[in-house]
Amino acid sequence: MRDPYDVLGVSRSASEDEIKKAFRKLAKQHHPDQNKDNPKAKDAFAEVNSAYEILGDKAQRAKFDRGEIGADGKPRFTGFGGGGFEGFGGDPFGGGRGGAGKARGAPEFDDFLTDILGQAFGREKRGARGGFGGFEGGRGAGSGPAEKGQDVASSVDVTLEEVATRAKVRVNLPSGKTLDVALPEGVVDGQQIRLKGQGHAGPGGAGDAIVTVHILPHAQFRVEGRDLRLDLPVALDEAVLGAKVRVPTLESTVEITLPAGTTGAKSLRLRGKGLPDKTGTRGDLYVHPRITLPDEGDAELEAFLRARKRR
Repeated sequence: MRDPYDVLGVSRSASEDEIKKAFRKLAKQHHPDQNKDNPKAKDAFAEVNSAYEILGDKAQRAKFDRGEIGADGKPRFTGFGGGGFEGFGGDPFGGGRGGAGKARGAPEFDDFLTDILGQAFGREKRGARGGFGGFEGGRGAGSGPAEKGQDVASSVDVTLEEVATRAKVRVNLPSGKTLDVALPEGVVDGQQIRLKGQGHAGPGGAGDAIVTVHILPHAQFRVEGRDLRLDLPVALDEAVLGAKVRVPTLESTVEITLPAGTTGAKSLRLRGKGLPDKTGTRGDLYVHPRITLPDEGDAELEAFLRARKRR
């Protein structure tokens, strides 16, 4: 696999924010749904996700930078260290003062070496203490719990309406699997959702899928924290005389009373029509009246204004 820094196109000194921005850009660019006619997009998307699994996680990134894991996220074999076999006597295969030879049930040389190498490669993360590859004081110290598979990264674009109603959205995973996931209460842009057991398989069970939520811009509403703002076109006579006007919200359309003499300088507040927080409490919707004139003109209105001007 390629170096994850090269995959995301960032330097080794890149900040977390720079890495996140690069991932979002490339994930959208190579997303299979956006490249249905490009059979290579799926592989490119998976490569971007794999790179972000390492660089998007502080601990994993640090291990990669130190050379402890490779670009595939797996541990690298760094040798035996210390120049020998810790915990054994002068002859590690049968006769030293450590007594770790055949008298203690040590395997034959080939099997012994295979077991040692297997632990060095496969049990690096299992908490082996003192000694070599899981051996302590010349005895097998136990393998510990089996490792879970690697996590995978994905992203999903959602609308404000879906956020407000905690809708189920379809998530495409790098494996090609699709899931319908209910959005959590009060989800915000950039928030990550962990889907247990939806990552790569491993001896100790499957890893998780980490899904980053991106909230799409809306054609009508502007987001300010949990509040929304809306520009509402109103006719001149409605502004001058007052009127009942219909206002769109994220769930439906409601009717409000526009007071006479509205100038557009003040907004109208609709409580509880904004976005929810984690407790389910909704923000407010602020409606800004915008006085509009008909495109084709209004002869009667023009005549009235001319007459008024001559007074």
